[in-house]
Order: sequence, then C-alpha cells, then structure tokens
Amino acid sequence: MKQLMIVVPAYNEEEALPKTLEVLDGVLSEMINQGQVTPNSQILIVNDGSADKTWDIVVAASQANPHITGINFSRNYGHQNALIAGLTVAQDAADIFITIDADLQDDVNAIPEMVAQNAAGYDIVYGARNSRETDSAFKRNTAELFYKIMGKLGVEMVPDSADYRLMSRRAVIHLLDFKEHNLFLRGIVPRVGFPSTVVYYARKEREAGESKYPLSKMINFAWDGITSFSVAPMRFILGIGVLSVLFAIIMVIYAFIKEITGHTVAGWSSLMISLWVIGGLQLIAIAILGEYIGKIFNEVKDRPRYVIQDNLLNNEDLDDKQFTRH
Repeated sequence: MKQLMIVVPAYNEEEALPKTLEVLDGVLSEMINQGQVTPNSQILIVNDGSADKTWDIVVAASQANPHITGINFSRNYGHQNALIAGLTVAQDAADIFITIDADLQDDVNAIPEMVAQNAAGYDIVYGARNSRETDSAFKRNTAELFYKIMGKLGVEMVPDSADYRLMSRRAVIHLLDFKEHNLFLRGIVPRVGFPSTVVYYARKEREAGESKYPLSKMINFAWDGITSFSVAPMRFILGIGVLSVLFAIIMVIYAFIKEITGHTVAGWSSLMISLWVIGGLQLIAIAILGEYIGKIFNEVKDRPRYVIQDNLLNNEDLDDKQFTRH
C-alpha cells in the first residue's frame, strides 16, 4: 500500500468546501478500508489567500479529522502556484499525489481508478473528461481550438484534461525541478516523462459557489500557456512583417506604372489606411514582444512563487518573514 496525499487548491470556497471535504474524506476512507492506500493518507487544502472563511473551515476540519490538513498563503498567489505549493510541502509526506479542484466538478470516483493505474506501473495518471456536454457551445469550441493551437505549436498536452491528475513521488520531485515562475502545469507535467495513462470521467456542474475562472481569466491562462511554451507568436510577427514589405513593393510598382501611364490618382484614403494598418501592426508586434520581455523580467527577479503563512501539515506556524522559495 502507498500513502496518498490529495492536494486541493481553494480560493474563496466557503460555500463548496464543507461538501468537498465530506465527499473526499468519504472516498479516502473507503480506499483505506479496502486496503488501496495507507491509513495515514491525507487531504491537503491549499488556501490561496481567500477573503472568506475558507481557512477557518480548514482549521476546524483538521482539528476534527486527522485525514484533513492544510496550508495557508499570506495572500492570493494563483491556482497554479497553489498546486505547486501543495506538492512542494507534501513531497516527503506521501508516495502518490492527486491534485483536484475544490468545486467537485471533477468526478472523485475516478480517484480509486487512478490509484489502481499507479499500482499497475504508471507514474502519472491524467484525469480527462469523456465529453464536454456540460460546457456552453462557446466554451466547448474555444477549448477545442486551444488544444489544436497548442498541438500545432508542438506543446504536449492531454486533450480535455485539466489539473486533475495523479503523480508518483519521483514524478513530483522532477516536476519541482522546473523552476519557471510562469507556470502552465498542463504543459509542464507531460515534459516530466515517466509512464503515463489516462482515466476518463464525466465532468459535473459546480457543487456550490461561483466559478473562479471567468472568460477573462481563461483567456489570460491560454495566452500564458502559448507564450510560456512557444516563440511562434514572434515568428508570426516576422511573417506579417515580410508580407507587409512585399505588399509595399507591389504598391510601389503599381504607383510607378500609374505614373508612367499618366493615370495618377490622389490617394489620400489609401495613404491613411496604409498608415493605420502599419501602425496597428507595429503596436501589436511591440505588445507581443513586450509580453515575452515581461516574462523574462519576472523570471530573472527570481522572487518566491508564494509565501506560506500557516502550515498545518507540519504542525507549525510560519511568521511573515519565513517563506518557501521555489
């Protein structure tokens, strides 16, 4: 038997968290009773600087149930950093790790199957939805487009999988060797390697509360994924620049022919359109280049990804001057 740690990032989840803890604890207890995991397996809640009573719920639950523990950020650092923090803190406390969101949209009944696949020899077991029927047509189509784009850019990803996955300890240790601050775990985890497989499940509606990923955040997340793994946008700018130069040469030849044939036409409109188009392309190019420079700027500063204020897993309180640097 192996010791399991279920890592659950939570941000303002006071409505959903009590039910989430109840459901996860039920699954974990059943697995312990059946001998799939050791009795000291736990659920680790990572409170990502919630402004509500999320952390109070975690503390109360940990006092009542030895299977529940948690860490508390000093402020909000984001979903991906919460996942990394949970795996970092717990890397020596378990043999296998499962990450799952707190909204119960991912089917917890897939957890025993993930553990069984690990026992069969797989270090990484991805949870992937078997359909997108619960999504709107817009979200479904944009998700499919995103996976196609990432595939064209050469980024290894498991289609229709999010951050619901199992990883062995050795896979987690090597994952933590990836030190970039612009985290996109869906693209990083496949680069770790090791034997992997997929468990499919039906995704559900959110149990309670509101989604923490509105359209604006999803767009930013997708953009981070693209710019963190590929320089294709910069090469696209080069292509646009070459096409613009070719178009300018054609226009010069055209204007020269018109001058020779005596059919010169005053071109105020075409001039202004050309200026606006070229100016717009330049601004877009500068913005994309600035995005990459900004990422370089954030990486070279090498600031800590997160600051842990409270750590129930190790039964210690960390003051504001202490932080884990990863």
